[in-house]
Amino acid sequence: MPKVYLAGPDVFLPDAIEIGRQKKLLCSRYGLEGLFPFDNEITTNESGQRVDRLIYRANEAMMQNADLGIFNLTPFRGPSADAGTVFELGLMVGLGKRVFGYTNDASDYAHRVSTSAATGLQTRPLQDAHGMTVENFGNSDNLMIEWSVVEHGGFPIVRNPVKASNPFDDLSGFERCVRLASEALLK
Repeated sequence: MPKVYLAGPDVFLPDAIEIGRQKKLLCSRYGLEGLFPFDNEITTNESGQRVDRLIYRANEAMMQNADLGIFNLTPFRGPSADAGTVFELGLMVGLGKRVFGYTNDASDYAHRVSTSAATGLQTRPLQDAHGMTVENFGNSDNLMIEWSVVEHGGFPIVRNPVKASNPFDDLSGFERCVRLASEALLK
């Protein structure tokens, strides 16, 4: 059964373990074995290494052991995807693994930046408060995120418009992504 690394800011949810369990169940329905970061059991060790370093190492090992990755790219703490998730996406691409992504915010990146109160966005060309250009290609996020998923997974990022107060609770976009990954592996 192909192993899929399940990345995203879901690990920060109050019910992260339950969300991970649900995601792993959905994976198994499509013939995939989900690997959720909380599957790693991290405890301090006698050498006194920092827990965050142990988490990093365990997650990196999990990604190396995975056959592919599915990434929750829903904007997190701002208009863009979680930085840790984006790093993991880049690592999986660098390892030559297939990657698939979804977001529960179907709006374009430029729209989210333009509606963010902190940016002070100006128009023509789109610039933030520091005069830096904002990408406006109609992508769901930065072009490197968008095209790494297309080039290394074969499908665009699944855009799943969610009206729920917490966009991280809805797993319908995730399930569409799992289905795409499963079908791609069968070809």
